[in-house]
Amino acid sequence: MRGNVIDLAVAVVIGAAFTNVVNSLVKGVINPLVGAFGTKDLDHYSSCLKAPCVTKGGEVVKGIPIMWGSVLSAVLTFLITAAVVYFLMVLPMSKYLARRAKQQAAKEQVQEVLEVSELEVLKEIRDALVAQRGPGQSAQGQPTS
Repeated sequence: MRGNVIDLAVAVVIGAAFTNVVNSLVKGVINPLVGAFGTKDLDHYSSCLKAPCVTKGGEVVKGIPIMWGSVLSAVLTFLITAAVVYFLMVLPMSKYLARRAKQQAAKEQVQEVLEVSELEVLKEIRDALVAQRGPGQSAQGQPTS
């Protein structure tokens, strides 16, 4: 149980550090690339729900703006993070666990074969002892009547 808690703590710390990397990748590379096809950065894309949207000094004076560029940026961040976590952590771990289960199954099968062979050897020893005594003697070596 303690090992699992430590693994979880390490995963949280690495995830927090990795979030900063992904955020900077989206803001520094992906947003400008998407903005190159449009007119501005993803964070500035918006639509007006109730026209006209008028802003003064960054504050909305009239209308209701929908900031869908920020949502798209967050979705891209999530998708990149999920893909990296899946391909660098989940997929290799599942392959490792499958390989380990296969090895364990093979080991158990070998163990069963050894147990069966031991039983067969004991039966052969018993049969050899019975054959040495002869057909007319009991287990204690006394002649039977």
